[in-house]
Amino acid sequence: MRFDGRNNDETRNIKITTGFLNKVPSSVLVEFGDTKVLCSASYESKQPPFLINTDDGWITAEYAMLPCSSDKRIQRERGKVGGRTQEIQRLIGRSLRAITDTKKLNKHTITVDCDVLQADGGTRTASITGAYVSACILFKEMIRKELISENPFNDSVSGISTGISDGESIVDLNYHEDSNAEVDMNFVITGSGKIVEVQGTAEEKPFTKKQLDVMYDLAEKACKELKNIQDISLNFEVK
Repeated sequence: MRFDGRNNDETRNIKITTGFLNKVPSSVLVEFGDTKVLCSASYESKQPPFLINTDDGWITAEYAMLPCSSDKRIQRERGKVGGRTQEIQRLIGRSLRAITDTKKLNKHTITVDCDVLQADGGTRTASITGAYVSACILFKEMIRKELISENPFNDSVSGISTGISDGESIVDLNYHEDSNAEVDMNFVITGSGKIVEVQGTAEEKPFTKKQLDVMYDLAEKACKELKNIQDISLNFEVK
């Protein structure tokens, strides 16, 4: 039993609120316990330079932690962003592109902004989970406007953290657990169960293949639950 009363395979209370901003239909507030991230997707009728003379569009992401999202004020990243921010932005973008038929974007560039309002661990995985929902809403609007003919997504995607604390494998770590974990790992998994990315680091000592398998099982179970939450937020049939 963890200090907040959860079982090892139990996520925090996860909630997705669509239409969070009344002027931005694609705005989504995703909450993993006390971690709260605002995601919003937008489009531009242009391609990035490296796709000129092709039929492809592009999907990318921007990520930021707001100054008061943590207990100590975080400096705004003006101009050049830091290494951690770049890493997370690229992870979110890769995760979305992994399930996207970019030709169906009809040469549009999609940007999903993920702004951390409050951080308590798992901000990158919460961002991926919310970014998918936000982009789905945007695609519905683009279809309505006849900018694209069909949904470019061919699957769903979500992310979850796992780790090892006091020798026990656990899922969806909050900040207290993450900062004291022996192993820190993030999984990005599609709705059909395929792995997009695995990020794992032994903070104190190496972990075994058996422990990795346990963490994967925890992540797989959690991502199935996340898919259902995403589907409910989008009024899709839950499977």
